[in-house]
Amino acid sequence: MAGAAPGAPPAAGLMGAVFIGVRHHSPACARLVRETIEALRPAHVLVEGPADVNDRLDELLLGHELPIAIFTYHRDGGRAHASWTPFCDHSPEWVALTAGREAGARVSFIDLPAWHPAFSDRGNRYADAELRYAEVVDRLCREFAVDNVDALWDHLVEVADPSGLAERLTAYFDLVRGDTAAGEADTAREAHMAEWVRAAVADAGDRPVLVVTGGFHTPALRALTAAATSSSGPTTPDLATSSPTAPNLTTSDPTAPGAPPPASADLPHQPEVPAPPPGSIGASYLVPYSHRRLDAFTGYESGMPSPGYYHRLWTDGPEAAATALVESVVTRLRARRQPVSTADLIAARVQAEGLARLRGHEHPARVDVLDGLVSALVSEDLPQPPPWSVRGPLAPGTHPAVVEVVAALSGDRVGRLHPATPAPPLVADVAAELARLGLDGRERLDLDLTDPLDLERSRVLHRLRVLGVPGFRRRSGPSGGTTAVAAERWDPTPDDDRQSALVEAAAHGATPAEAAGAVLRDRVPGADVTGLAGVLFDAALCGVDELSGRVTEALARGVAAAGSLDPLGGVLTDVLGLWRHDRLLGTAGSPALAAVLDAAVDRVLWLVEGLRGGPAPAEPGRLRALVGARDALAHAADVLSADRARAVDVARRVAAAPDAPPDLRGAALGFAWSLGGGAEPAGVAGAVRGMAAPTVLGDWLTGLFALARQEVVADGAVVGVLDEVVGELSEQDFLVALPALRQAFAHFPPAEREAIAAALLARRGVRGSARALLRTPADPLLVAEARALEEKVDRVLVREGLS
Repeated sequence: MAGAAPGAPPAAGLMGAVFIGVRHHSPACARLVRETIEALRPAHVLVEGPADVNDRLDELLLGHELPIAIFTYHRDGGRAHASWTPFCDHSPEWVALTAGREAGARVSFIDLPAWHPAFSDRGNRYADAELRYAEVVDRLCREFAVDNVDALWDHLVEVADPSGLAERLTAYFDLVRGDTAAGEADTAREAHMAEWVRAAVADAGDRPVLVVTGGFHTPALRALTAAATSSSGPTTPDLATSSPTAPNLTTSDPTAPGAPPPASADLPHQPEVPAPPPGSIGASYLVPYSHRRLDAFTGYESGMPSPGYYHRLWTDGPEAAATALVESVVTRLRARRQPVSTADLIAARVQAEGLARLRGHEHPARVDVLDGLVSALVSEDLPQPPPWSVRGPLAPGTHPAVVEVVAALSGDRVGRLHPATPAPPLVADVAAELARLGLDGRERLDLDLTDPLDLERSRVLHRLRVLGVPGFRRRSGPSGGTTAVAAERWDPTPDDDRQSALVEAAAHGATPAEAAGAVLRDRVPGADVTGLAGVLFDAALCGVDELSGRVTEALARGVAAAGSLDPLGGVLTDVLGLWRHDRLLGTAGSPALAAVLDAAVDRVLWLVEGLRGGPAPAEPGRLRALVGARDALAHAADVLSADRARAVDVARRVAAAPDAPPDLRGAALGFAWSLGGGAEPAGVAGAVRGMAAPTVLGDWLTGLFALARQEVVADGAVVGVLDEVVGELSEQDFLVALPALRQAFAHFPPAEREAIAAALLARRGVRGSARALLRTPADPLLVAEARALEEKVDRVLVREGLS
């Protein structure tokens, strides 16, 4: 190894291909790639990446601020697929492209296009292949006493002695791949990449070809290339056994004699890149990316976690990265008013350094720093293992200090594209629309939907919402129901992810209306009635008229076949609101919506009469369904086949059915009462007495109040009888009934609760503030439980003669 850069492989003086197997986004691998290119001066640098964008490498290398990604979308008949190929400063693939071009090599992507079926189950090209073949990795983790592949990789590669890195990588990836038979997708990819390697070797003559791919693929590519070239002479040296000399095979000046052609030039015998199927739609564009999107702790499926830490490791080395990480965590915690003392900071550093020595690391690795921070900053037991001991997003309930630690490691870098980067038409169209409508500022937007200009603004904002474009948050506005709302409030906020979201949304269309319509259409297949109602309402808000007929037909069919009441409440609320009020949105009085209302009311009445069950907690879903049916009968009777008399008859039967659930019986009585179905207050008061058992009273009242809240407030007889019934309960029975009673009275808004409290005070001849009566200093349930406990203690004292 004498004369070679530390960690760099000796140059290949032999004719053929030199392979570097890498882990995606590994700083150590990126450094090895750079040093190898500087030593070898290869004729070709072949990189795992989408071969169909080779003619756009100049665009990729314009001078962007990383991280960025190649975003590809594809639609082919019933298949739609989106894929990302991300790059950051320490991605070995990125370093291969940039260092290769600087060295005058011809650089090329050699993998299948992202639309190819080999990527059909993968949203990220650089997903760790070795994680799909985890048996060997698990065995290595046990052997080295580490938690997972990330800690194993740091131990073997990132903070290890850089000398001999090439040999370790070869041994590691050979062991990971072993004799494992690759899946069909990996086999197809490796066969295509091997074609590129053979073509480049044939073109390079006596100059080397450098091949940079994910390490899982490297053993297969080496074998495929060697088998194909063994009869014709060129060899495929391994990095670990290459010649120790580094002849200057080429010059960095692409115009010098003998220099390789520009990076964008085609190979003389370039493999044929598969073309998309005829009639399919798709394209690839560059998008800004971020460290947050790269991070495994936020769900990223590939490569290294904690990209902020590894960026510092790439730029400053392991010691500086560890120091910066500790300082960043402390700064974040202090900014959130979490107490972190200088002693805590010192303790974290001492712990990290001690763990590093114990684990055989010259400098603290990522896990050493993390464990040291948690040891110093968290004094109580963690509710679950530290997230860096497993893979995947943070679990609910993660300790706040651990959340900040992970956020500090993630980093906050956001990529920016060069101004000359081509973008899909949607990006320019949205920018023009926002500017034309005055939506490109930061001021709060109060929109009057009766104003044509504000209505147009609203539709554009809703289209962006449906497309998932961040930066516009609706605070209030139409949301279905029987109350007409003609105003909206939006808060525009700057968002670094907006441009990438727009590029990604371009997969659906060239204008906001076209793209939003496509997204809504994609939501229809397989949607239940709740989902279909949501699509219908969003289509109205977006002004996407062509969807209405298709969605309403599917919704009417779904409603007619609904097997439970729960989803029908939301459907009736949304559809009735559109049918009654939305002349602004162009849906008022729609015959198609009337058909949905008719089917939904019929289904509710049919399902309600068949429900049976004993005492059980009230179910809000079925109560909403009865509210929706009642409102439809009150406001849209002319378009319903079920008349009011029939509906009231059904409600009476359910209210009187002793085997119906209590909340449903109360709701049925309220249904008939609110529709003027002959339920007199005296009859309702009698029903209250009939349902006075503590196990059913609150649930029955929950149903009654959900349907006839206003009638109860307007007539004091029911409240009076209820006061008597509650007053007759024993302390124990009251404690049993109290939780459900509280749920029942939650249906009344504050003003109505105050009116009921005033009526109760008047019944007792008590002067006082009804409002103060509602504002108890302690939770009423807690007070009742305390009283019950006191009674129990008193009984024990009396029994034992201690009173």
